Amino acid sequence: MTTKNIRYTIESLDIVKTDLLDPLEYQYKSLRDIDIIIKQPEYTSVCPMTGLPDTGCITIQYRPDKKIIELKSLKLYLLQYRNVGIFYEHAVNRILDDLVAVLEPKHMEVTGDFTARGGITTKVTAVYEGKNDSL
Repeated sequence: MTTKNIRYTIESLDIVKTDLLDPLEYQYKSLRDIDIIIKQPEYTSVCPMTGLPDTGCITIQYRPDKKIIELKSLKLYLLQYRNVGIFYEHAVNRILDDLVAVLEPKHMEVTGDFTARGGITTKVTAVYEGKNDSL
C-alpha cells in the first residue's frame, strides 16, 4: 500500500472579509431592547502551529442598537475561517471586532467553546461594553 502526501494551504487571516456581513435595520429600536443569541456549533479553523483542524461552537450574544445581522451573511462570514491559521483567542477577538464595526451594538459578547485536542478544552470570551450613553 502506498501513502500519498496530502498537502493543503493554511490561509492567512487576510482572506476573511467583512463585506459579506449584511446588517439589517432593527425595526423596534425605539420601542425596546432585545438580546440576541446566535450559535454556530460547526465553527472550524486551523491551528497555525500544527496545521491541525480546530473546531468548536461560536456563540454571539448581543443587544442591538439600530442594526441586526442577517444570518446567512453571518454564516458565510464564519465559513471564511475554515482554512485560516488562527489561535482561538485571536479568532474570538477578530469576530467580535468585525461584528462591532458592522453592527455598532449596545453590547456584544463572542464566546468560542472549542473541542478538546490533546485532552485540553478551551473556552474564550471577548466582550464589547458598548458606548456610554450618558455622555
